[in-house]
Amino acid sequence: MMQFTDSHCHLDDVAFTAQLPQLLAQCQQLAINRIIVPAISPKNFDNVLTLAKTHHNKPINIYPCLGIHPWFLQGLTDIHLEQLTALIAKSKNNIIAIGEIGLDGAIAKNAEAYGQTVEKSWQHQQHFFDYQLNIAKEQNLPVIVHHRQSHDKIMPFLKRYKLENAGIIHGFSGSYQQAMGYIDLGFKLGIGSTITYSRAKKTINAIKRLPLSSLVLETDAPSMPLSKEILNKDELSSIDGNKTNTPANSPINIIKIFNVLAAIREEDSEQIADQLESNIEQIFFNSFRIESSVKS
Repeated sequence: MMQFTDSHCHLDDVAFTAQLPQLLAQCQQLAINRIIVPAISPKNFDNVLTLAKTHHNKPINIYPCLGIHPWFLQGLTDIHLEQLTALIAKSKNNIIAIGEIGLDGAIAKNAEAYGQTVEKSWQHQQHFFDYQLNIAKEQNLPVIVHHRQSHDKIMPFLKRYKLENAGIIHGFSGSYQQAMGYIDLGFKLGIGSTITYSRAKKTINAIKRLPLSSLVLETDAPSMPLSKEILNKDELSSIDGNKTNTPANSPINIIKIFNVLAAIREEDSEQIADQLESNIEQIFFNSFRIESSVKS
């Protein structure tokens, strides 16, 4: 039977609170056996860690990551980075990556709305990105990297650090050449809702050509909703009529994303599913188990 992992889901979001037990049971029924939950700011560090501890293997496995997202840097200083460093060291046997971290060009372009210049925004983002990459290097952990209009700025940092366990380029959208640049550094590419939009031709064509060993699945739920092109009538009615309080996206949509991926790849579905899980094992769990066994 095929098994699935959602490599990027903000399961601690309030959008999931009321329905979480039912949602996890539904994931289990769909053979979605693992969900990786990145943090985004100091405000949700404890929530992510508690969620993973409370629900681990009940009924599926939930794995936390700790990091500060470039969207949530307003008001943060080196004190917060020092607190993150201490928490990661304390939680080393429980977390499996540093993330979600990265650089965001759209945030920089709109810096004036946050009382910054474009230059200051980039400096602030790059300082936090560099610092967290250094933590990953020191702790021998992979990273989950957010990008938007920033491939050219992210790559020099990744080349400089050459992380042993690399990580995932979250929500990859870009060209074949950009993808191969990350792959050459050992990174996997997070494949999510982007490929469900027919207009995303550049990314879809790149993913058709990339080695299957470089891909992992993700939803980024509750964000990054799927294209309406692949939703059924009931799902469309729910969204268009606003008849429910369901989130815009959910980890159960990993199955829909997988089906779209399988349709654009040449390999058969079982081969794709097996390789995707093997990729997850390689990037996260092989080193995680080794580190945990050494420290236990």
